[in-house]
This record gives sequence, C-alpha cells and structure tokens, in this order.
Amino acid sequence: MRTGEGEISAIVTTVRRGQRYTEANRALAARTAQQLGIPNVPRGSDSLEELRAAYGVDAVLVARRGLLTAVTNEGELFFHPGMSHLRIKNLLLGHGDHLVSALGLTEGMHVLDGTLGTGADAIVESFAVGETGSVTALEANPLIAAVIADGLAHATGDNYEMHAAMRRISVHHADALSFLRGAKAHSVDVVYFDPMFRRPLHESAGMNALRTLADMRALTEETVAEACRVARRRVVMKERQGSAEFERLGFTRITGGKYSRIAYGVMEL
Repeated sequence: MRTGEGEISAIVTTVRRGQRYTEANRALAARTAQQLGIPNVPRGSDSLEELRAAYGVDAVLVARRGLLTAVTNEGELFFHPGMSHLRIKNLLLGHGDHLVSALGLTEGMHVLDGTLGTGADAIVESFAVGETGSVTALEANPLIAAVIADGLAHATGDNYEMHAAMRRISVHHADALSFLRGAKAHSVDVVYFDPMFRRPLHESAGMNALRTLADMRALTEETVAEACRVARRRVVMKERQGSAEFERLGFTRITGGKYSRIAYGVMEL
C-alpha cells in the first residue's frame, strides 16, 4: 500500500478473546484484510507491540467493539466525530459555522473533500448539504481511509442528524490530484482541502497517529488548478492564520473567526 510519501505496512487483528463483539470483530478483521490486501493475524496472547515487532509493520489495525483502530508507535487512530456534533447542534440552533460559510454550503450542493483526515469536517459538510446533496471525501492513506470510513458507516450514538450525515459520506482511498485529473469539469459545486499543517496546533495521541500515517505533502499549484477546473463555485483551503500557503497557492480572500487560529482561503469561480 502506497501513500504520497512511501510504503505503509500493516496487519489486521482483533482484541483478545473474552471481550464483547467477538464475531463482529472477526468479521471486520477478515473484511479489512481482504479490502486492503494485508495479513489477518490471529490475536492469541501477543500484545499489539509484540505483533507489530514480530511482523515488522508500521501499524496494526485492530477490530475492537465492531470498529477499527490503527495502532502505531505514536498512538492510536480511531474514529471520533470530534466537535462535529456541537457544530451541527449550533447549525440546528441557527448559528453559523466558519467552514460552512467559507464553502457557501446550502442544501443540495455537491462537495468534493480532498482531505478526509478524521472526517469531522466532512460530517458538517454532509449535514449542511442535506439528503439532496452529496459529499465525496478522499483520503490518500489506505489505513486512515479504512478506519474513518468504517466509523462513518457503523459508529452509533444518540445524535440522529449527525449519524444520518455520516452515513451519506462517500469515502474513497485516492490521491486528490489523481482523482481530480479524472473528474469531469464543473462536476461538483465546491472542492475543499485541509492539508496537514506543517506545525500542529495541538498534540494528542490520536493526532500524532494521524500525522504518522497521513500524506504530509504540501498542496500543489497543479492540484489547486485541477480543483478550479472541477468545481463550479468555489475552491477552499483550510490553514493556519497567517500561513504563507495562502499566498503561495493564490488564495487572496481569507475568512474565518476573528480569534481563531485557523483560517479559510476562498477562490470564487
């Protein structure tokens, strides 16, 4: 399996016997192994660190409670909606959202999210465009794509609006530039990018694991140009406030919260 920067090696296994969801975990591990073309390793009594060392891999995918977790030497990556449930609640109350505003989202629009990551932004996008719209989310790393797509499809909870939005997201393991090159002109309303920041805003085990696996290449001018060809209305990039990336890539309109550490560069088409 190849990301933008090199090979990512992995195996998939389950939690130890005696824990809940045993059959669901086994089925998920088998399905993931087939999907990604990686070994499905019986767990036995070995720890995850022992398995990772024994097989000489960078990550172990673990079927746990019916969902996937990617375990790396930097921490664990698992699906969590993050702040998306609060952002959706605010939207339901009639309050704004900086991403929704930057993208100019309304019901029925079609969004191409070029950088799935944790999936939190895609969930908000999907809620904003509703059942008549669509969100196609791309992720260059196959392990991140597998973990987040599985969570979007199967994670449960009591927030109906959020979970309905999650289920509507279509996740593709694909490099953004390659996908855009194959897309028809003006085939979506907006294209969105949230590339990994050169310097993280905060440290956490989950974000450290994400950064270990993620495609760390900077967004290119060619990718932005292809996005402008494919989008009908806007191309938007999320970055740090004051980032030189906005100027380098030609984003002249910058929007976002006055006191926020992040901003959105907007290209009107």
